[in-house]
Amino acid sequence: MGLDVNGTQCILFAKTLGVDFTQTATIGRQRLHLSPADLKYNLQKFGFSVDGNQVERIFSQDKGYAEALFRYLGARDVNSFDHSNYEQATHQHDFNKPIPNRCQKLYSLVCDSGSIEHVFNFPVAIKNCMEMVRMGGHYLGITPANNFMGHGFYQFSPELFYRVFSIDNGFRLLRLIAYEDTPMTKWYAVQNPASINTRVTLTNDRPVYLVVIAERIANLTPFQSAPQQSDYLSVWNSYQNSVEKNPNGGSNKKSRVLTTAIAMTPQPVKRFAKHLLRINQSRSGFNPKFFQRIELTDIKVSHQTRD
Repeated sequence: MGLDVNGTQCILFAKTLGVDFTQTATIGRQRLHLSPADLKYNLQKFGFSVDGNQVERIFSQDKGYAEALFRYLGARDVNSFDHSNYEQATHQHDFNKPIPNRCQKLYSLVCDSGSIEHVFNFPVAIKNCMEMVRMGGHYLGITPANNFMGHGFYQFSPELFYRVFSIDNGFRLLRLIAYEDTPMTKWYAVQNPASINTRVTLTNDRPVYLVVIAERIANLTPFQSAPQQSDYLSVWNSYQNSVEKNPNGGSNKKSRVLTTAIAMTPQPVKRFAKHLLRINQSRSGFNPKFFQRIELTDIKVSHQTRD
């Protein structure tokens, strides 16, 4: 759990978007996994006037944990939540279980930088994070996607976060960004599968993170209805509409013919087609249909921070 060179850029990018750090909660206590020189470079890259002494204080004040960085970005209070007290988190709580009422709607920012994938009961854990955010506040997640098998319980997809941070759940997803876990990484804005009417997929050979920045816009209880995958919703709705228009199923003749044709296709042909598809996917990497290159520093603002 922590903030490395790329992770700190995500935090600074959130600041440029106007995310309020005044009351910050972190899921797990976050360490600074980068050098003072790299942090200084990142701060200056995002327009912060900082010198070496200020950076050294950020590292020394909390024994290498990230609270001082959050305070530098405007936090008055930084609370951390963890299942165990092994890193002296502010609060002990098992995120497999609902968060107490006293912690709900309390924070201007709830930040998960590598914790929630380790919680088995993900729906409860993400709901906890959402309920901790106050109106107008933000959730910021830096979480594993591709090529993290064995790291935690889960690797996450764009579909999940677009469905979770929806208007129905009281949130608006401001940014969903993907990046590979490499130095001098490239950043990609990730399309909403529901908007482009297809699944957003990626086949690559490096670990990939997703950055989630979402704003709470309504005091709704999340998951009153369970999120559903967008392409299945489209199929189900189309089917229901066709049934209502043609109770005898006449409009489904074309789909039945296609289904029958697929079923009758010899297995060797199917395997060969899948093999070609895998080859194509392995060469595609970040398909521009799904991932659009961006620069995090395109937004230029002046920063007022605390010494």
